[in-house]
Amino acid sequence: MKGFKEFLKEDYCDCVNCDCVECVDCDCCCNEIEESSEYQGRKVKLNKPMVGDVKKFKVYVKNEKGNVVKVNFGDPNMEIKRDDPARRKSFRARHNCDNPGPKWKARYWSCYQWRAGAKVER
Repeated sequence: MKGFKEFLKEDYCDCVNCDCVECVDCDCCCNEIEESSEYQGRKVKLNKPMVGDVKKFKVYVKNEKGNVVKVNFGDPNMEIKRDDPARRKSFRARHNCDNPGPKWKARYWSCYQWRAGAKVER
C-alpha cells in the first residue's frame, strides 16, 4: 500500500513556483521536463530557454504534432525589468499571461520569462 506522500506525488502538482493543485497531466509550469531530442540533425534540450540567434531568446519544444520546433521570442534591444511589480503587472496584462496559450508559441515563453520571483534565464 502506498503512503500518503507517494499518493500526493503521483496525483498532484508539487511545484514550488505556483499554487496549483492540478493533476500531473496538466500543462502548467511545473511539468517542464528537460529532455533531449533532435532538431535538424542536432541534439537539443527541450523546454530550456537560452540566448537566441535571431531574437533575444530561443527554446526548442514539441508542437501539437510531436515535431521539435524552435521558438524565437523577445526583443534583443530591450531589457527585461521584471523586478518592478508595476511593470510586471502591466506586461502580463498586456500579453494576457493568465492564458498564455500552447508551449510552441512565443507568448507562452515570453510570459514564462516575466513570472514573479524567478531570474532571467540566459
